[in-house]
Amino acid sequence: MCQAEEEYSDELGSAHVPSVSKKCVKCKEATAAVVIRAGDVYCRACFKEYYIHKFRATLGKNRVIFPGEKVLLAVSGGPSSCSMLHQVQEGLSQSVHKKLRFLPGIVYIDEGGAVGRSVEERLRTMAELQAVFKATGFQFYIVPLEEVLDLPGSVVVSALAPPERANSTYKAEVDHFMHSNCSTRSAPQDQDHEALPEVQESATQMLQQLMLSAKTLTARQNLLNTLRQHLLVHMARTRGYSKLMLGDSRTRLAVKLLTSLSLGRGAQLAQDTGFSDSRYGDIISVRPMRDHSAKEVFYYNHLFHVTFLFIPSLDTKMTDKASVQRLTESFVTKLQEEFPSTVSTIYRTSEKLQTAGRCSSTGDQCERCLLCLCTLDTAVDDASAFQATLISEQLSQTAWPRVDRSKVAKHQGKPESTSFTAQYCSAKAGAQDCGGCCSFAKEPEPMDLRSLLCYSCQLTIRDMSSIEHLPPYILSEAQRRHRRCEMREEISEFLLDSGKDD
Repeated sequence: MCQAEEEYSDELGSAHVPSVSKKCVKCKEATAAVVIRAGDVYCRACFKEYYIHKFRATLGKNRVIFPGEKVLLAVSGGPSSCSMLHQVQEGLSQSVHKKLRFLPGIVYIDEGGAVGRSVEERLRTMAELQAVFKATGFQFYIVPLEEVLDLPGSVVVSALAPPERANSTYKAEVDHFMHSNCSTRSAPQDQDHEALPEVQESATQMLQQLMLSAKTLTARQNLLNTLRQHLLVHMARTRGYSKLMLGDSRTRLAVKLLTSLSLGRGAQLAQDTGFSDSRYGDIISVRPMRDHSAKEVFYYNHLFHVTFLFIPSLDTKMTDKASVQRLTESFVTKLQEEFPSTVSTIYRTSEKLQTAGRCSSTGDQCERCLLCLCTLDTAVDDASAFQATLISEQLSQTAWPRVDRSKVAKHQGKPESTSFTAQYCSAKAGAQDCGGCCSFAKEPEPMDLRSLLCYSCQLTIRDMSSIEHLPPYILSEAQRRHRRCEMREEISEFLLDSGKDD
């Protein structure tokens, strides 16, 4: 190795570094303005065409969004989601050759209450985004995260999916849509958006108690992502949208993939990082920005003046080791600086992931996680790694009863010492009722959610001080599922086993 450094030190030191003074690799005429990768330099016009083509090609090759469908754009105010909004706005203009043909709407979830921002800061941010949304002409909704506390229990229930349309009918529907002279703009705004939503202080306090009940920043971020997703799905259902468009970039998805693996979500990677996510049945989430890296998004926003905001989050100004998400993001971004193909390699891996479903084709009998609505990954054999993890966890948390030395000394040599021995033995054996003489009698246990959660969501709930702070719709749905399980056990002798032949 030392010899190689001595022989090739001059050549390594004179490595050619791409410069923006080069000519564009596409048109070969204009001076390059953007260096995406080594050897990939584009001028301003070619980079715009390259960026737009990737966005529309991602939507076109998947053919999930059909003409005339209502699509809700989840805009967080960040660079990627605002760039997605700009792409949709440009794609719906009349001057575009191959324009988009769906009906867009915008939703912004204000998470300031969970982060701890003041009311003035939240109102200022919402006012700035409101001006951006009005300029698009689309129907938009500004919703505070506090509304998640009043959601119905149907949010955490997978609805019946609409009939799947064949790809062969896509062209016919495009022709029908074009001949029907339907406007690709959203419907005229039928409500006044001048007044920003008001949030009660009591609701903000309840939300903050919920977030503070999570002991670690990792659990808080997972909980916040879950609540945000529930509110987005509720908004799409109540407003009549069938698709939910997310602004996750390639860099964000690469970080999310490694984070999900670290948090035990390996079985849910296809839904968490894929182009489409149909876990909710009637609402399908799509990620059209998944082919754009964070570097490309930043360059596009800078060159073409796309407005976006910096909004503080839970991990703002935190150290790299504050949470698993933060540590993974720092690891990926630093590795990307030294090895520019890091994000692309992780991203290509996520494209090959598929979910090996254990349920039937109808999907009605699938057991789903109470929080993320993915198929439960805990129904495994006894000799699995998951069961071994549970056994290790139970053994490490086993609390042996403490012996009171004063009582031992008091009863030594006396016949009454046998009562203390019996008390210790009954507690050790786990007796349910000792007649009030045992100080280790079990207290009424709270509702156990572990049987209703996937492995990753179990870790999140385990890091919470109390599940009583969870929103009412989650607790009510948990009680309903527990009652159905108990009822099923009672009538299990009279049920037909679908796995056996008639």
